[in-house]
Parts: sequence; structure tokens; C-alpha cells
Amino acid sequence: MVANTGATSGARRLRPLNQPRPIDVETDEGGRPAVVSLAGHRCEVEAVLETWRIDDEWWRKQPVSRSYWRVSLEDGRTMDVYHDLARRCWYRQAYSA
Repeated sequence: MVANTGATSGARRLRPLNQPRPIDVETDEGGRPAVVSLAGHRCEVEAVLETWRIDDEWWRKQPVSRSYWRVSLEDGRTMDVYHDLARRCWYRQAYSA
């Protein structure tokens, strides 16, 4: 969380960092990201740089179960995406403000 100092009341408000955003991902036959769609533009994945999985909060009503992929795209960008295994949808996770 980061303090938002732009509040006119003088009070500091918090805003979340790293808010995941839904993204369209096409996978290959092995389930790895092959194409991501950004603002309607398809970008092929050139390489998978890293993978990891998070399984957490198993005791809650909605546990966290995600497969993360750090990918290199054909346009030179590097991006982190994850597949939410419980909801069966893909998200982009940006690690900057």
C-alpha cells in the first residue's frame, strides 16, 4: 500500500500496489503462455524466463492457488502473468507503482 497525499482533506488515503489486471492469454498444448493480448494487440511469447506457483490461505473460503510465468514477448518486453487456478482466468501482475 502507498499513501496518496493528494487528498484535499489532509487525510492520507491508501491505494493498493501491484493490483492484478485481467489479461487474455492463449496457451500451448502444455498449458504455457504462448500469446498475450494487450489492448487488442496480440503479442507472441518468445521465451518463458521463470515459473513459480503460490498456494496460500488454504484455510479461507477462497484460497489462493496461482501459477506464475515471467515471459519475454516478441516486442522485447518482459511481463509477469499468472493463471488463477481456482477461478480459471489469467491476470497480469505489474511490480511497479
